[in-house]
Amino acid sequence: MKDGRTRFDVNRLVKRSRRFGIERMVALGDVLVEGPRPSGKQIRAINDETARIVSWAPDFFFGFCYLNPKLGERAVRAEVDRCVGGLGFRGLKLEIANNAVEMCMKPVMQAAEAYGVPVLQHTWSQTKIRLRSMHSDPEDTCLLAKRFPNTRVIMAHLTGCGFRGVLAARGIDNLWIDTSGASPEAGIVEHAVSNLGSKRILYGSDLPIRDLPAAIGQVAGSGISEKARDAIFYGNAAKLLKLV
Repeated sequence: MKDGRTRFDVNRLVKRSRRFGIERMVALGDVLVEGPRPSGKQIRAINDETARIVSWAPDFFFGFCYLNPKLGERAVRAEVDRCVGGLGFRGLKLEIANNAVEMCMKPVMQAAEAYGVPVLQHTWSQTKIRLRSMHSDPEDTCLLAKRFPNTRVIMAHLTGCGFRGVLAARGIDNLWIDTSGASPEAGIVEHAVSNLGSKRILYGSDLPIRDLPAAIGQVAGSGISEKARDAIFYGNAAKLLKLV
């Protein structure tokens, strides 16, 4: 296994995270290790790695099921049944196999609704990199949530979606935004709270790409109320993931 993925490294991460007051964390295997469109066998191996990490610290981690929607309805549903139904994962994770507006997303969203779990969709403004055949703009993820109003959607990467992404998310009751992404940006958490309300925002770290102090500091150092910070750091995710 690569550095950072051994049991020793995971235990060290748990210990360090707890020093920062983190009680629970979503675990994911390396979702990009096999490229943007992994095979069914590769998907299962990635999710098996997630299950292994969760098993090392089950009181700390819970898993999300990584999927490639391009593999089709049968493959998607079989892996959701295995991971959510069998292994107890708490959500579905989508990266860059396709754009969120494509029809291949339908089985994913239907499976999420059936199990009552959220869909975490990688989202990033494509104004500069222009790769919308694989990446999803904020507007794409917002349209996905609108098309499937009974499925809860998490639009990843507040700083990647930017002020524009916050504005696009207004009025979509089944959509949340997490605070992970690039380096902290002054004013963006306040902008999100002002436009969406604190109950629609979730703390996210994006480990190991970003470190915990920066991710925590973006929320802790923002000019929002203590009640709003508590909701973003824990309360909202606890309700969304049915931890309470």
